[in-house]
Amino acid sequence: MSAPDDLDELLESVSDEQSFIAFIQALGTDFARERSVSEPLSPYGRGALGWENGSVDAFLEAAGAWAIASSRQAADVSSANVWQRCASILLAGKFYE
Repeated sequence: MSAPDDLDELLESVSDEQSFIAFIQALGTDFARERSVSEPLSPYGRGALGWENGSVDAFLEAAGAWAIASSRQAADVSSANVWQRCASILLAGKFYE
């Protein structure tokens, strides 16, 4: 599995279910690492590793909001690589407000 620092690079390599699962695992590792270096996540800013959303509900809400906001731009990409689009939506849950 790639290091959490390589999430953007790993995102680029998502092309199928297996690479999507590897991405999810790396994203989880990145979140765990965030929690170990900055306790607790501040509700007023990003954590040390860029996490804006420190709860499942905030993460999913942000991911959904980003997916809606970016859906027009991603129309061509999402049909070409659904796995990468899904990974992009999850990654946005990390930083989107």
